[in-house]
Amino acid sequence: MTQAQPLSNPASTSFSAYDVAEHLRTPEEMAAYLDAWLEEAPDDVAGLARALGDIARAKGMSQVARDAGLSRESLYRALSAEGNPSFATVLKVTKALGLRLHACAISGEG
Repeated sequence: MTQAQPLSNPASTSFSAYDVAEHLRTPEEMAAYLDAWLEEAPDDVAGLARALGDIARAKGMSQVARDAGLSRESLYRALSAEGNPSFATVLKVTKALGLRLHACAISGEG
């Protein structure tokens, strides 16, 4: 009985990291991405900051920082995994991204 040979050498297989920012091309896609975060993980403040960071990278971090009136370094820091942006920063960044947060009533959830 012969042993089957692998089709490829697993050590030679390489993967590139997935970067969602590369796939956020239109304002509608960016809004849908942020809305999905708000819908699926409304209590995940760090996740929301990362989502804003993904969108900012898609638009161009330097331009977003200028539009928000922040330095590029402080914007990166605020929207990093370790960041904890103030609500004022979130509002500035959201506006600079051309997005608006939207509120709706929670019905039937306890």
